[in-house]
Amino acid sequence: MEETINYIESTDKINFESTFNIYKYCSALIVEDEQKAQKLLVNILSNKSKFEPHLDFVLADLIEGVGFYPYIKKEDLKITSTDALIRNAYHQSDNLDKVLHEDQKYLLSLINSDKNVIVSAPTSFGKSLLIEEIVATSKFENIIVIQPTLALLDETRRKLMKYDDRYKLIVRTSQEPSIEKGNLFLLTAERVNEFKNLPRIDLIIIDEFYKLSAKRDDERADSLNNAFNYVLKTFNPKFYLLGPNIDSISEGFTEKYNAIFYKTKSSLVDTKSIDIYSEHKDYFDKPIKFKEYKENILFDLLISLQNEQSIIYCSSPARVRYLSSQFLKYLIEKDYPKTNDNLDIIEWIKINISAEWSLLDLLSLEIGIHDGALQKHITTTIIDYFNTQKIKYLFCTSTIIEGVNTSAKNIIYYDSTKGRRTPIDFFDYSNIKGRAGRLMVHYIGKIYNFNEIPENNQVVIDIPFFEQNPISDEVLINLEDVEVKDSNKEQLNRINELPPNERNLIKQNGVQVFGQKNIIDTIRTELKSKYHLISWSNYPTKQQLEYILGLAWNNLLKPNETVRPMTLNKLVTVTQIYGYNQNIWNLVNSTFSYFKGLKEFESLPDNEIMDEAIRDSFQVLKHWLEYKVPKWLSVINSIQEFVCNESGLKPGNYTYFSNLIENDFIRENLVILSEYGIPTSAIRKLEDIISAKTPQEEVMKIIKSERLFDNKIFIEYERNKLKNN
Repeated sequence: MEETINYIESTDKINFESTFNIYKYCSALIVEDEQKAQKLLVNILSNKSKFEPHLDFVLADLIEGVGFYPYIKKEDLKITSTDALIRNAYHQSDNLDKVLHEDQKYLLSLINSDKNVIVSAPTSFGKSLLIEEIVATSKFENIIVIQPTLALLDETRRKLMKYDDRYKLIVRTSQEPSIEKGNLFLLTAERVNEFKNLPRIDLIIIDEFYKLSAKRDDERADSLNNAFNYVLKTFNPKFYLLGPNIDSISEGFTEKYNAIFYKTKSSLVDTKSIDIYSEHKDYFDKPIKFKEYKENILFDLLISLQNEQSIIYCSSPARVRYLSSQFLKYLIEKDYPKTNDNLDIIEWIKINISAEWSLLDLLSLEIGIHDGALQKHITTTIIDYFNTQKIKYLFCTSTIIEGVNTSAKNIIYYDSTKGRRTPIDFFDYSNIKGRAGRLMVHYIGKIYNFNEIPENNQVVIDIPFFEQNPISDEVLINLEDVEVKDSNKEQLNRINELPPNERNLIKQNGVQVFGQKNIIDTIRTELKSKYHLISWSNYPTKQQLEYILGLAWNNLLKPNETVRPMTLNKLVTVTQIYGYNQNIWNLVNSTFSYFKGLKEFESLPDNEIMDEAIRDSFQVLKHWLEYKVPKWLSVINSIQEFVCNESGLKPGNYTYFSNLIENDFIRENLVILSEYGIPTSAIRKLEDIISAKTPQEEVMKIIKSERLFDNKIFIEYERNKLKNN
């Protein structure tokens, strides 16, 4: 088969006889090895213009033979036989203007049966399309969709907005479910756990369900396990779990929960692996000594691919910034012209961040960056630019593993780790590779390997609340005693030794069980001597922040959690700066001044120091100020309230300060706009136009119906974000 594919790629025009022979060979493969036939067909379709068009009716039959019905419509091919017409009509979606391929149709039939469904399929399978198909049926009144990132949830929200006549879309815990129509909860696992008074849930969908695993070192696995287990036990809903490249799950889970584990290797996209590593092994294996050598190999490759969209995998946000800036210098040295000075985000960055930020120069030469540290509206914009070919190159972290949909033709597997030390395993590699090519966009993607391909090990996803090997205290505390397996009884006994009222409080907070116990005991011991540091409301003093964040830092971090380069002193300082100035720009300026005084930065020009200050500040904002610190404040707030009440003392209330930080100091009824990827600058301007009494669900409707985005107070970028959301 590979010889046939090589012939197709190397030939400019394929005559009638050769076309017929290749189609005949493909027909035989369908009987012998359908997966190989699919691969050959995808390569034929990618080179369709080379083949004899008079035999298109045969090609249509071949596509129909492997069940790739969407490609019949995409290529405008004609089906001639009545049987084939009937089968094609059968694969037409009942609710969407789309044709499903055979495996999608089968999977949908499983979802519509009495079974729960767990599916493992390649990235190019089109698993998430079935989420919309399910919603469009209106079969389920209340649906929860859990996805691992806010960016993914926002992408899903944009796809499902068209069903707001049937479902209320709920993206925040402050929203009240509707009683007039169904509810579609688009939430992270943490928000499911925080949601009070959920209505009866009929269906729960978990995207990227491998994040349940306790063995994949994901700090948010506990939250996902607790959310899934809670919804299952409370409502007994149907469930649909979807993820890529998984071989099996915890033994016995499907039997207990009346589920089917369905694994398919069907892929409507072919990904070709290109080995860069072997030729340069002696240099690549010495990354410090030959750093520039490896970079130049990458940059030369990117130039050769400049007419296609390429993603470069990097291990961390710092690596994203470094490699993209080195590539920028490389292009400047080669006198590549700037072509992108008119992108709408450029004006916004100059006004709201800094005219010195290197992202401006990157974008001008069609380079983008994408990682977990950037603000959501920026990452969404950059992905949009990439998918509309306004930028050609995207330097990414593992965010690309987690389902960000792009139109990338090529993936460059450049770094071999996640973060500084965790090696990329075969599962991660497969997910990175799966981003090359895209269903209904590119038939063929390519992955360029700058590292050895990890060893192919079977991927078994454990479900800790069920398998319990291993199981964390934070998941175990949420199980009934009868659910706990014998091997974990000793671990359970330690939890059960906690007084019931303390255990209930700790369970509700959902973080480090015995870390919380230590905080309870510490506050009890120090309540009288440090009452002024414990019982505060509104804005804390620096001493109060030092005390509370110190308790959190010393007790709520997971044992192996990476915090570098953050320190407790720095966290207190940045929280105070941000809390009192209420602006990321003050944090950037403060960080810039701090970096200027460090020896390691003394040889750098101001623009590079500013770049580091922006990167550091965004990382702090996203991971610490919008996620960790508010959660910690919430946990310790509940503990100090508990201890103060039992001692007959007035408790403090950290909620006001915690909410302000988490929500970027945006007015309560407008916070929902940040979930929609609207920049804070635009939201603050809306505070002068939209009443504080307007319900949050009505805000976007008012913006659209009254065309508030046409107001001259908005710059073009803000206007486009408001208009197109």
